[in-house]
Amino acid sequence: MPMMRSVYVLFGRSTLAAAMLCTIAGSADAQGAPLSEKGFPTRPMTLIVPFPAGGPSDALARAVSQIMAADLGQSVVVENIGGAGGTIGLAKFIKSPADGYTLGFGTIGTHVANVALYKKLPYDPVSDFDPLGLVGTAPTILVVRSSLPVANLEEFIAYARANLAKMTFGSAGIGSISHFSCVMLLSSLKLNITHVPYRGVAPAMNDLVGGHTDFMCDQTTTALSQIAGGTIKPIAVLSDQKVAQLPNVATAASAGFGDVNVRAWNALFLPKGTPDEIKTRLMKALRVALSDRNLREQMAAVGVDLPEPDKVSPADVTQLIEKGIKFDVPPLRSRGESLD
Repeated sequence: MPMMRSVYVLFGRSTLAAAMLCTIAGSADAQGAPLSEKGFPTRPMTLIVPFPAGGPSDALARAVSQIMAADLGQSVVVENIGGAGGTIGLAKFIKSPADGYTLGFGTIGTHVANVALYKKLPYDPVSDFDPLGLVGTAPTILVVRSSLPVANLEEFIAYARANLAKMTFGSAGIGSISHFSCVMLLSSLKLNITHVPYRGVAPAMNDLVGGHTDFMCDQTTTALSQIAGGTIKPIAVLSDQKVAQLPNVATAASAGFGDVNVRAWNALFLPKGTPDEIKTRLMKALRVALSDRNLREQMAAVGVDLPEPDKVSPADVTQLIEKGIKFDVPPLRSRGESLD
């Protein structure tokens, strides 16, 4: 039975030489109060983002971790380890000591799309991670080069069918949310168009702006500024609701493609086996970050929805992953690609 292609997308370390040598002094109360000052954390922490700097995942990760660091009283250093759709960075992350000093950022790309893409992943998206909580979600948008003679999804489909052999679409890399979103869209439209993967959102967007590719499926986080500047054109929202900043851009569902619903979600993770006391302390810091009014306003301006702090739950992340990998995902391999 065909399944609704309705998905969310997750956003993610440097290896620490030794595990924490002292035991946690004191414990957190039921409300997640800080541990005693002799407990966690007592030194700087690392957040592994498995994508290049400058992309939507990196931007959200840095904004949230900065506020968490202030609450924790220790710096949080973001380490970007890009490559292979996020698998390289997370393969390193899961080998970290489960002491709370290394966090990871994950996305639907790393935890859902990669399951469909790679024959064998260097990690299990469920059993190798302890989710901390959802960080934010963002809609994706079909955007085209400014010179492409289309103004809506119907015109895009007609143009694509007439120009299949010469059209290309860019992405932030194989297995990225921008790749995954376009695959979902093109599968629904029954179009086979050449994929051009890049090493991150920035170079993919640069080539779209320069007219070297025809379209891409990008998150509002990075697409809205280019749309506002007139360097690219928005054609359709690929999520189930319209984007407030783009009131005149219809959803794919309203054009008759109700199975196209791709919403990026982002979450923080800890290595498997992290002590509950540490999880509680980090959860408190995450909730403080998600309560920050300035952060919420800044993220809303680029179309990112932050979860309500009191509703953040590790179980919600696990559910999103498990549901996502059960979806009827179309093949993500481009023609001629063979991924082990």
